[in-house]
Amino acid sequence: MGEYEHLLVEHEAETVTITMNRPARRNSLSEEHLAELLAAFRAAGESDATGVVLAGAGPVFSAGHDFGDVAARDLTGVRQLLRLCTDVMQTIQSVPQVVLARVHGLATAAGCQLVASCDLAVAAESAGFALPGGKGGWFCHTPAVPVARAVGRKRLMELALTGDPIDAATALDWGLVNRVVPDAELDTAVAALLERATRGSRASKALGKQTLYAQLDRPEADAYAIALEVMAAASQLPGAREGMAAFLEKRKPDWPD
Repeated sequence: MGEYEHLLVEHEAETVTITMNRPARRNSLSEEHLAELLAAFRAAGESDATGVVLAGAGPVFSAGHDFGDVAARDLTGVRQLLRLCTDVMQTIQSVPQVVLARVHGLATAAGCQLVASCDLAVAAESAGFALPGGKGGWFCHTPAVPVARAVGRKRLMELALTGDPIDAATALDWGLVNRVVPDAELDTAVAALLERATRGSRASKALGKQTLYAQLDRPEADAYAIALEVMAAASQLPGAREGMAAFLEKRKPDWPD
């Protein structure tokens, strides 16, 4: 998986764990940190893993963009930084693996964007989520993009306009995370949900994830047009054939790669 300055990357069994490791900077997302995240997710995407966990070392998950990095840039430089950040978010959604955020402490601004961009998220009871630009001088324009798609308009507006944090229970109610558990049970809950989400044919699930993101924000008729053609084609893949045969023959499936 390579050597990283700002990340810890472990590949154990079928899971790659990417841990943001800038605790002294609250895992803020400098250009170097974002570049390493992009490289790590691309490497994980090309690996034989079935799941990826994104975590943060230290007291918080991620405080978002590193203002020290941003403040030193001109317009072109900030645009490049935001484009890199967007590449990270889109790569999380384009890799074939299930990507799950393991959230503790605060996830703010682009840190909240990371949570919203992951396929699944499990939060500790101590977690908090915010788009704080609304009460500062630099509005959270890009972090709001995936958050909007997770929580809906009115809740997004409250997050973005007030800038105030919401607690883990509210994030669960609003649809930003899938589970909230006591802090001591976070790793157990992450492993349990990831195990359930990675069952079955790996190739089938990878195509499924890709198609879900392709149709999510389209009008219903367009979404059906995409989903229908992909599902028809997918019926001919080895995983689908094996799954149906196993069901009909009342046996446990032997999933192909």
